[in-house]
Parts: sequence; C-alpha cells; structure tokens
Amino acid sequence: MPSQREIRRRISSVRNIKQITRAMQFVAASKLKRAQDATLQSRPYSEKLDEVLADVAAVLSAEEHPLLVRREGGTRLLILFTTDRGLAGSLNTNTIRFAARQITEESGDLKVVTVGRKGSTAMRRARVPIAASFEGYGDRPTFASVLPLARLVTDDYLAGTYSSVDLVHPSFVSTLVQRPVVARLLPIEPSDTAAQGIPGHQFIFEPSAGEVLSALLPRYVATRLYQAVLEVTASEQSARMVAMKSATENAQELIDDLTLTYNKVRQSNITREMIEIATGANAAR
Repeated sequence: MPSQREIRRRISSVRNIKQITRAMQFVAASKLKRAQDATLQSRPYSEKLDEVLADVAAVLSAEEHPLLVRREGGTRLLILFTTDRGLAGSLNTNTIRFAARQITEESGDLKVVTVGRKGSTAMRRARVPIAASFEGYGDRPTFASVLPLARLVTDDYLAGTYSSVDLVHPSFVSTLVQRPVVARLLPIEPSDTAAQGIPGHQFIFEPSAGEVLSALLPRYVATRLYQAVLEVTASEQSARMVAMKSATENAQELIDDLTLTYNKVRQSNITREMIEIATGANAAR
C-alpha cells in the first residue's frame, strides 16, 4: 500500500490537473458563444448562395462553363478540415475516421488538402497523398484567411487537375453533438427542379448566365470553405468544453478516492502506532 506522503503527492498532482482542466473549460465556454453565433449567422448566406449557383447552373450546359463539366475518372480532391490543437474529445478522431472511409471507398485516384494540423498529421501517417496543407486559422477565422485555399482549389479544378472536389468537416449540431459530413464543392450541381424549367428560366441574366456564374464563382468557393472553417471552430470549442468538463469531474472523483485511501492509511498507521505503544508499555512493566 502506498505511503501517506505518496498519496498526498498524487492528490496534489490531480488537484493541479483539475485546476488546469477547469480553466480550459471556462475558456472554451467563453469562446463557444462567439464561434456558435458566427457559424449559425453565416449558414443562411452560404445556403442561399448555393441555391443561386444551382439556379444559374440550371440554365447552362456543360459546354458553356468548365465548372459544370462532369469528368469521368480523373483525380478526386478531398479537403479535410480538423483542428490545430488537441484536447477536443473525439472530434478529430471521428472526422478523420469518416474521411478514411471516404478514402478507402474511392476506387480511383485521390488527393487530400488538409486544413488543420491534426488532419495533416493523420494523413501523413496513413501515407495519403497530400496536395497542400493549411494551418493556423485560429479561434477567430476571417474570410480573407480562406482566400488562398479558395484560389488554389479553383485554379486546379479549372486546369483539369481534379475531376471533383469534396469537403469533409465536422458539422456543428449542438453543444453535445458534432457530426462529420461530406459535401460536394465542385462541379456545381444544377438545381433539382431544373428539368421542370422552374428556377433559372424565370430570370433574365445580364450580360449572360455564364458571366454571372463566373462572377459568383470566387465568392461561392470561398464562402463554402469559410463556412466549413466556422463549423470546425464551433465544433472544436464545444467538444473541448465538454471534454474538459468531463476531465474536471473525473479529477474530482479521483481526488475523493485518493482522500478516502489516505484516511484509511492514516487510520491504519495511527492504530499500529497505538498498538506498538501499548505493547511497549506492557513490556516495560
């Protein structure tokens, strides 16, 4: 059985860990509100832009714009979004496993662009071809920070490097739920109601639908990528807050168990000393 000194040291160590996890819980909680608001406020704009692009694409043929061309075979690009830091529970693990299933199910050529240090490390360890890696968007990502990634993806797709571009990222559902999803970025999918002549055919495009699409394209790609980054940020703060809260509670339970053990050892030592004193007193008579 460990000595009283060893138990006291363990209690002190666990108490220090508890203070750290509790502080990290409060920091994550303070950042969560801002990240959650930014994510939820940006979603309607991103979804409406998707609808506009789908409506414009519905009145164009694949020959009129390269972003509508469906290439058979070719290389698929997967953009994987994770966090730069750990201590976020199973958020990164679930996202990377979800991406791994997408990769293993792909029969053709595939490359990955990673956003976040955790995803980059996992893909390198799995020997998955990485076309580019981006890190350091921080707790307050800006729209300008995703423009280099948007430019890279757009230029490579227009050059015919990739046949399709998909996004894999955790989607913020609630404080307790973050669900990994995969979404098609390019080529642009026409509206489902295009065959009925409903969406784009109701409008007159000036100067033309193709030029409108070309003008909206940079904003569309950057907005989709920015929304994915916001989803990751909100998911990270939620997962970290929940994980640190659980770690704090576990640390308190361990402190209680160690305190109980310490009291038992202390009581046993006192009893043994009293027996030794009584034995020595009887022997001295």
